[in-house]
Amino acid sequence: MALDDPHPRPPDPPEADGRPFEGDEVLPCGRLLSRVWEQECDALPATDPHTVSCPYCREAVEGLATVNAATRALRAEHAPRLHALADRVMNIVRAEVRLGRLLPLADPDRDLRIAESAAAKVLRRAADTVPGARAAGCRLAPEGEGTDVRVTMTLAAALDRPLPDRVHQVRRSVLHSAGQDLGLAVTAVDITVVDVLEPEPPPGPGLPTGGGA
Repeated sequence: MALDDPHPRPPDPPEADGRPFEGDEVLPCGRLLSRVWEQECDALPATDPHTVSCPYCREAVEGLATVNAATRALRAEHAPRLHALADRVMNIVRAEVRLGRLLPLADPDRDLRIAESAAAKVLRRAADTVPGARAAGCRLAPEGEGTDVRVTMTLAAALDRPLPDRVHQVRRSVLHSAGQDLGLAVTAVDITVVDVLEPEPPPGPGLPTGGGA
């Protein structure tokens, strides 16, 4: 005589579709855990009498739902922070690109550096102090392992005087400014004339003085 089971047995599960993939769990009722969760995500359990009535399937779905909700909450909580961090990193990168490389100053006691863009601005201004010369571009680069720096400059110059003399004057002005104003140990200033300027007009004649009728 068979005894009545106080816990009704759920209907037998249908055969699983295909073989379980490696790592998939087979529930005590014989149903694949991945299949049960797939049905839950697709809102299909009501069409499957076994999934609705099986305590093992329902327990598995409830556990996975809790983990899924916690994961979504963590993603939502950290997403703004991750976006803010990415924005800060990109802002730093853009600023470094605008500033250029950092160049060492000729100070043996302290590790001091200056941004290439700032140094180039000062050296272009020094070149512009030479009459008949205008700096078009200026690049600076470390030379060797120490604090030496090499300057490469493009120049527009007038031809009202010998060009080598004017280039030499520009080089002297750049070297002086690099050492005195910036503290850079510039070993060379390479200058390329890329354009010609019109000579500056001579000063106009002075106003006539006096002469009464």
